[in-house]
Order: sequence, then C-alpha cells, then structure tokens
Amino acid sequence: MQTQLLPEYQRSAAGQEAESILRACVHCGFCTATCPTYQLLGDELDGPRGRIYQIKQVLEGAAINRATQEHLDRCLTCRACETTCPSGVRYSRLLEIGRELLETKIARPLHERVQRRVLRLILPHPKRFAVLLRIGQTLRPLLPGALQRKIPLRQHTQTPPRESLARRMLLLEGCAQSSAAPQTNVAARRVFAKLGVQLVSSAEAGCCGAVSQHLSASEEAKSQIRRNIDTWWPEIENGAEAIVITASGCGVQVKDYGHILKDDATYAEKAKRVAALAKDISEALEPLLEAHLIQHPLKKKPHKTIAFHCPCTLQHGQQLSGVVERILERIGYALPTITDSHLCCGSAGTYSLLQPELSQQLLKNKLKHLEADDPDEIVTANIGCQLHLASGTERPVKHWIELIEAAL
Repeated sequence: MQTQLLPEYQRSAAGQEAESILRACVHCGFCTATCPTYQLLGDELDGPRGRIYQIKQVLEGAAINRATQEHLDRCLTCRACETTCPSGVRYSRLLEIGRELLETKIARPLHERVQRRVLRLILPHPKRFAVLLRIGQTLRPLLPGALQRKIPLRQHTQTPPRESLARRMLLLEGCAQSSAAPQTNVAARRVFAKLGVQLVSSAEAGCCGAVSQHLSASEEAKSQIRRNIDTWWPEIENGAEAIVITASGCGVQVKDYGHILKDDATYAEKAKRVAALAKDISEALEPLLEAHLIQHPLKKKPHKTIAFHCPCTLQHGQQLSGVVERILERIGYALPTITDSHLCCGSAGTYSLLQPELSQQLLKNKLKHLEADDPDEIVTANIGCQLHLASGTERPVKHWIELIEAAL
C-alpha cells in the first residue's frame, strides 16, 4: 500500500513503524472473513481492512471525527485477522498507534473518559479489585439476575504446596484472576509440584500492563512493566527457568515486553530477557506432563466431555492453537469440535464493559457452539473469557488446569 504520511509522523518512531505496517498491507480482504465485528455489522469500516484505511487517513492528515474513533473502539483486538493475513500485517500494533493518536485529537464524551479512567484505577490493582468484588459477592443475592451472573461466586481454594523444589519457575498471579478465580493458580502450583517444579511468585509483581496498554495509556503500562521486571529480576538471576502465565491475555502482553520497551536504554535488554522467558502455562506444562505420564501412566482416565474455548490471545496472539487440546486429550478428556472456534467470545479485556451490546451478541454465538454437544463442563485459558462465558450459562466454566489437577 502506498503512503504519504505527514512530515511529523514520518519523523516519529511510531509513525515510521505505522508506515512499515501499512506498506505491508495489500488490501486483499482475507481478513474480513475472520473478523467478528465485520461479521456482525457488515460494515467495511468495522473490519480490519477498513480500520487500516482509516488509520492511514489519520496519518496522512485527512479530516477525522468521532465516528473514526468509534470504528477503532469497536475492534476486539482479537487478532484473528493476523492469523488469516497472507502478508503478515501487524494489525494489532497499527491499531494501538491509531488509537493513541486519536486520543490526542478527538475529545471523548465525559462518561467515556470517566469509565475508562475508573477501569484503569481498579482492574490493574488486585487489592482494589478484590475489595469491590467482595462487596459485589456479598450483595449478589439482592441483585437482578442479569447482574448476579456477572459477579463470580467466591471460590473455596485448596492449600497450595509449600515444599521447596530444585527446579523453579516464576508465576504471574494476575489482577482479576487472583481474586475472582484464585483456584486457577493454586491448581497450577499443585500440578507443577507433582511434576517436580516449584512455582514462585512475588507480592510486588502487579498488572502485566495490558489494561492500560489497550486503553491507550502506554506510559502507565510501561511503568507497570518496569515494576514487574524489577520484581522478577532477582529470581531470573537466581535461575528461574521460565515465567509461567495462566491467563493467556497476560501472556500476550508479557511476551511483548521486549518490543514495548525497545527504546528504553535502561530496560530494553531486561525486557527482551523477560519476554523470552514468558510461557503460557500450556507451553511449560506439556513437556513436563508427557515425561511424567511415560513413567506414571494414569490408572483411571476421566470420562467427561469438555468443551474447550481457545481464547483469541492463545490461538491468535500467541499462536498456540492446539496445545491445550493435546494436553486434555492426552489425559483422556473427550473434546468435541467447536464450530467457529476461531471467533472471539466477546470478552476481549475491557471490551465487554465498553462495548456491551456487541459483546453480548458474540457471547450468545460462542455459547451456542460450545454447548452444541451438551458438554459436562466448559473450560478456557483466560480469566476474562472464563468470567464472560460463565455469565451466560449454568454449566461450570473453569480454567483447564483444574481438570489436570483433578486427573493426576
């Protein structure tokens, strides 16, 4: 694609990066076939190709308005278009650049500014989120049914293992997950301990930075990233083999630390090291589990049908489609094929709160396909998807690592 960026953008690092991405796009349109919002709305401007063209116009100095921002806001950043794209266009990065630019040029309505600010003040802060969640759980019986379903029930967690092991990996506790679904990381610790690896975490580590990054507060996100790097660095120097991440949305972000801080003279090399160590829990677990099962075959395999929802951040963001499925099938779970498994469930970080109408349409479609074979349980690999799916069904919705713990 030919470009004629304004001089101010030609001179900036973000503008140069955007130009290289734009020039990779040949406008073939393959991306529209897998775009959830284009399928729902049928509007070219609400598909990847149309959004790319709008960002190009912004960088070239064309007139922009509130509608341009709304079209970019409606993108889920699911990255299904990147999986489909034959030219390797880094659409998600271009979208970040476009969104940040529009934040400086288009004044949002007051209610949107307040909503986005509140999300940044609560979601990345586990203690604040935990307090509000406990209040919601206490008041849950008094709330309308639709609102009740959005508040997860309090989990009764098992005791995590306490023994020290020779092999150690870091574990990202997460923000919402640590309060809304604490059993996930407890199960992860117990499974890895059985396989001879101790998962350690630090209370000083906080949000991975994804919430702020996706809400166009990039400097805030960088501060959160630097804090995590500083917190993890002593363990890394002491031989931690990996950084295990149980929420695939966080995994995408941590794996991108090297790119995000590439221009930071102090943190660039450390960020690259952290990104290289970051592993989705499925990546870290699969070889350990396989070695264990060769020596200790399961005496009794589970007899359950499980519908697995592979989050966009796992299959498109990290390109790890099929890994969790292999693990579950290796243990003995039956997994039916899910129609349109490449499409987003509508959670997408803060999307379910900022774009509730589209999010609910996607949720309804996703649950229809997940429940088509009447599974015993639905499992997924990301806390956002887990809570979102649970709000629309009476079936149990869990993180898949809980099934591994139950089977070992």
